[in-house]
Amino acid sequence: MSRGQGNLILCGFMGCGKTSVGRRAARLLEREFCDLDQYIEEKAGLTVSEIFAQFGEAGFREREVQAVWEVAARPGLIIASGGGTVLREGNVRAFHEQGGVIVFLDAPLAALQERLKNDKRRPLLQVPNRREVIARLHAEREPLYRAAADVTIDAGAPPVTVARRVAKLEWR
Repeated sequence: MSRGQGNLILCGFMGCGKTSVGRRAARLLEREFCDLDQYIEEKAGLTVSEIFAQFGEAGFREREVQAVWEVAARPGLIIASGGGTVLREGNVRAFHEQGGVIVFLDAPLAALQERLKNDKRRPLLQVPNRREVIARLHAEREPLYRAAADVTIDAGAPPVTVARRVAKLEWR
């Protein structure tokens, strides 16, 4: 991969550090940062939780597809995708067609369990059996993240360390 104006898209399970790593990597690389969930919230005038409550997961995913096409067309971004973004082949295709490189932030399940144990924001985790849901979703999604990714980075370290790893990548 060679450095250029293509987007760098961070993917991975919720809690893997996409946003915190993305912000730091964008500063290191002097790139604009885009958090896809925040972008969706700003366009909708609603939080992700409110979108889920009013329109369900399907309504959120529709907004996500539109947002992916919009941000993929803007070159030079570091994009923190949502935890489910690259689970849709069309989203992966949109990022790749616009020259983006998808980076899987691979954090161990135990670290994710710990990071998410008190989470109050993510709609899919507001259940009594949170640890089981995290383990099940992780098992379902992890192979899909690997399949979508052009590069995999160990994200078990603190965000500043992972951001340095991301910044050392060279991409289109």
